[in-house]
Amino acid sequence: MIILASQSPRRKELLAELVPTFTVVPADIDESVRIGEAPLAYVARMAAEKAAVVLPNHPNDLVIASDTTVTINGEILGKPVDWQDAYRMLRLVSGKKHWVHTAVYLQKGDQQCQTVVSAEVTFSPLTDEMIHRYLDLGEYADKAGAYGIQGAAKVFVEAINGDYYAIVGFPVNTVSHLLAEFPEEATK
Repeated sequence: MIILASQSPRRKELLAELVPTFTVVPADIDESVRIGEAPLAYVARMAAEKAAVVLPNHPNDLVIASDTTVTINGEILGKPVDWQDAYRMLRLVSGKKHWVHTAVYLQKGDQQCQTVVSAEVTFSPLTDEMIHRYLDLGEYADKAGAYGIQGAAKVFVEAINGDYYAIVGFPVNTVSHLLAEFPEEATK
């Protein structure tokens, strides 16, 4: 059996395009950034910790965990704590290039594989009115960097360099290749 260690509707939808059946088991973890932790190390640790929470109850299953973060100038922009924090994040990325990193971690028994897929995103300059209108939709909640590219924030995007689905939070091509490492599970 395949277990998706995520409550993200986007990840669930995208995984359903790759495998016929799976079960969702959300992993609740502390997502605090450690002092001095680099963005790639952080996002890889988050995905591994999500899997580690689910694995003890599913030792014979393939667990897939993923985590996404946004960074600009080395600062990790996680999920905003409130409206003001979301505003601050969007103001930071306005008119600038930033990075979105998504880690994917798969494990069944002793077999595991992990990778991080990154994409560079350039936002157009955002006015306060544009930011307020977006924030009033509430889409920023529970989104790294305070936005979801597949939602209303898509109008902010001027350019993408890399995997669009890494920005969405589940790099489908990469997950497909990683699933090939577990052929008996991917066909169930």
